[in-house]
Amino acid sequence: MQEQEMYGEVQGVLDKLRPFLLRDGGDCELVDIEDGIVKLRLLGACGSCPSSTITLKAGIERALLEEVPGVVEVEQVF
Repeated sequence: MQEQEMYGEVQGVLDKLRPFLLRDGGDCELVDIEDGIVKLRLLGACGSCPSSTITLKAGIERALLEEVPGVVEVEQVF
C-alpha cells in the first residue's frame, strides 16, 4: 500500500475513534507513518493520563492493525 493511501486510511480509523477520546477530554494527532509504524501524539487529557499507554496500544493500535493493511505498530511521540 502506498504511504499516501495509508495516511488516508489511518486518518479514517482515527476519525472513528476520536469521539471516544474527546468524550474523555483528549484527542490524538497523526504525526507520521514510517515503515508501517504509525506515530501519534496524544493531546489534551490523553497526553497526561496514566492510562494513555493502554488507550494507545489496546485501543488505537488494535483498531489500526485490524483495519489498515501495512500497519505494524503504533508509537507515541511527544
